[in-house]
Amino acid sequence: MNAQHVRETWERDGYVSPLRVFDETTAQGHRAVMEQTEAEHGKLHYKYKMHSVLRSPWEIATNETLLDAVEAILGPNILLYNVCYIVKEPAATTFISWHQDLTYWGLSNDNQVSAWVALSPSTAQSGCMRMIPGSHKQGRVNHSEIKSDDNALALGQTVQGVDESRSVLTPLSPGEASLHHGWTLHASMPNESEDRRIGVNIQYLATDCRQTQHEEDSAILVRGEDHFRHFKVDAPACRDMHPADLARRDALDQRLNDIFQSLSSPRPG
Repeated sequence: MNAQHVRETWERDGYVSPLRVFDETTAQGHRAVMEQTEAEHGKLHYKYKMHSVLRSPWEIATNETLLDAVEAILGPNILLYNVCYIVKEPAATTFISWHQDLTYWGLSNDNQVSAWVALSPSTAQSGCMRMIPGSHKQGRVNHSEIKSDDNALALGQTVQGVDESRSVLTPLSPGEASLHHGWTLHASMPNESEDRRIGVNIQYLATDCRQTQHEEDSAILVRGEDHFRHFKVDAPACRDMHPADLARRDALDQRLNDIFQSLSSPRPG
């Protein structure tokens, strides 16, 4: 998929899918690292800034094919803001409600790309993402907070009244990725398969973007130059799950959760 096609599809639909990032054997290797780490340290689902404590997610987030696609959208200067695993266990009732990613992040603009890289099959049966094409063009829309034990979104943020007949499934094979805009409406259903649905969720920002809630947020330059320096600088993992790195990751994780909580009141679109 060339840069022009990525850009045109992004501007029209607010997402690009699928994009082959690496082969299935490589995806299986990254999955093995993740699951071995879970066996030793506990579940990694929705643990933020994992690229600062584990080399595998750092390698995924800095993959050249992936960064080329992001550059086609954001331009040559790119910050890596966050990497986390998103896991749906087999035969679970967990779902993700219709929402927009940027609603609670406190960023100054929408020069941002969310990447979702599959480490296991992401299919209609396993609860792959659904997108509403073109919904990014309407900007922020009203979210309600509807609490549910089965909603993977901690705040229960939900856009009501979405015309689901317009939704498009975005299935991915291991090693494929989707990219979506922070205002693109998306959701996913429960995993009804017999395998875990494992994805790596990555947030990229253009360097002109900044955090509006405080001056301590952090990111790391992964391509180009940063002439703005709005963020403190994260350190990528050079060793796996070192205690000192884990303590810093815990603090970064709490900082992000504090931002989300501070912006949790629904706002009009």
